[in-house]
Amino acid sequence: MAKKILVIEDEPHVAEYLEDIFRDQGYETLSAGSSEKGLELAQSQRPDLITLDLQMPQEHGTRFYQRFRKDPALKDTPIVVITGQHSPHRAINPDKVAAIVPKPFEPQQLVAIVQKALGQA
Repeated sequence: MAKKILVIEDEPHVAEYLEDIFRDQGYETLSAGSSEKGLELAQSQRPDLITLDLQMPQEHGTRFYQRFRKDPALKDTPIVVITGQHSPHRAINPDKVAAIVPKPFEPQQLVAIVQKALGQA
């Protein structure tokens, strides 16, 4: 069964690009354009991994992360932060996520990071 990745990204073209990258590698994908929708999908769909943009319109990705980690059923789900923020380590502890990937990114590098986070590398 294919691993499921939830993409939380407010820019539709970036979300679609990420989904294309992951689907090309055989992953099932879900997408949310807000942190609220992302949390709903995470709770109902139980993805194997989440990619998270930190700069979201209604709620910053850091706040989502804090709420997400309080849910016992989700707290161990790996999160890969994908952000254009210049100092993401100030917003989120790099030791608490699988990886922080700066935008722009190389698709092959991102796939390798995801595979490692899922224990496939």
